[in-house]
Amino acid sequence: MMADEQGKLEIEDRRLTGSTFRDVCLGGARFEDVNLAGAVFHDVNLSGAKLSDVNLRGVEITDADLADFRVEGVLVTDMMAAWERERRA
Repeated sequence: MMADEQGKLEIEDRRLTGSTFRDVCLGGARFEDVNLAGAVFHDVNLSGAKLSDVNLRGVEITDADLADFRVEGVLVTDMMAAWERERRA
């Protein structure tokens, strides 16, 4: 684990299981080959985040601002509206 003169960390091949990050700015950070299974995110800003090659099995999202949130290029709000229309039909 190394920090440069701006305090940026480069962490590789570490186990940080059970760690807590509170009031931390990770804007512009890169996560590659990272296991966040079972992690809890509360009051987290993921606006503009890009997720690719991710396992979202069992993910639950509640009380979220879904404006402009897309999955495979499709707005989630549009998918939810279509699901609601189908459910009511």
